[in-house]
Amino acid sequence: MAQAAWEKPNSSPLTAAAAAPRSERLKFLIGGGLILVAIIALIATGMSQGARFFITVDEVVEESRYLGQPVRVSGAVLGDTIVYDENTLTIEFTVVHIPEGQDITGETLFNAVNDTDATRMRVRVEGQTKPDLLRHEAQAIMSGTMGSDGIFLASELQLKCPSRFIEGAANQTGSVGAE
Repeated sequence: MAQAAWEKPNSSPLTAAAAAPRSERLKFLIGGGLILVAIIALIATGMSQGARFFITVDEVVEESRYLGQPVRVSGAVLGDTIVYDENTLTIEFTVVHIPEGQDITGETLFNAVNDTDATRMRVRVEGQTKPDLLRHEAQAIMSGTMGSDGIFLASELQLKCPSRFIEGAANQTGSVGAE
């Protein structure tokens, strides 16, 4: 009789099936590691850029490192410089430096716009209607870039009305009535 010999094949379906989960697990570990590194990088970048809510007009105007870089700036609006073009939806105005380390009050904004030595910066906002709060002594917080022409091109404009900072201003409606 013939003798039957049993030999183990070089690759079996079980070996290939066992290698597939390891390969898949390795892919998930590498992918998860990359996602974790990206999250850590985003947190580190956000913390370094978000350490300050905004920078001052002095810093943007005087430091060339901000030229063309996206920044967030705060300044007091000079009311007589506001120009609005309804056809192109372009707003232009000038802001002045607000000294750091002070609470932003109506008095602080008043002092800033009346300081003839304060640094001034021209601002342009395109594609936006003129906000009602854009007026003399309003605090403007703008996100955008400083151009090489010395004009700050704002992509976002937020305003805080100076009357909010005056005690009792909420009761002043400006209407005339019987007393």
